Amino acid sequence: MPYFRNHSYAAFLFDMDGTLLDSSVVVERIWLSWARAHGVDPQALLSDLHGVRAEDTIRRFAGPALDVAKETESILQAELGDIEGIVPIEGIGPFIARLDPAEWAVVTSATLDLATVRLRAVNLPIPRVFITGEDVRRGKPDPEGFLLAAQRLGVPIDRCLVFEDSPAGVAAAKAAGAQVAIVGGRVPDNEGNFALMHYV
Repeated sequence: MPYFRNHSYAAFLFDMDGTLLDSSVVVERIWLSWARAHGVDPQALLSDLHGVRAEDTIRRFAGPALDVAKETESILQAELGDIEGIVPIEGIGPFIARLDPAEWAVVTSATLDLATVRLRAVNLPIPRVFITGEDVRRGKPDPEGFLLAAQRLGVPIDRCLVFEDSPAGVAAAKAAGAQVAIVGGRVPDNEGNFALMHYV
């Protein structure tokens, strides 16, 4: 079983952006351009989009005249074509290399294509259990993705440690009944069971 800070778990469940890799340069570049084009408050958008599916963000901020499906596809194509500036979170490569493939999963709000492109851009492995935005009816902060990952790994969710960096992701992990390790600085440390800035 995987260990973290002297605690054993049935499995580790990782968010992707901000947790395995830092894509904030790309995310801000593309979403700020979208905000300017549609008269959306850029600061409100940036404070709310992390950890959330693109379609859910667009649905929240788009005016009634915008086609959510069309705007979502436009954002996806822009993100698929832009990997400049994406970097791995320090120490994540060796951290994952120590894990058995049956001991970890990725649960991301990104699409499968986008998540695959970003993981490959930073030379991280594609997990055996890979839950993406298309796999769930409701995105984070709903717990569906984490519950599905635990089910596919064949482990109880309350024996899983979730690594998350966003308020929506932390809320989803808690609602699922998992323990939470907060990565980075977007969520107060006391919101989780552990806090870390990197994996070394």
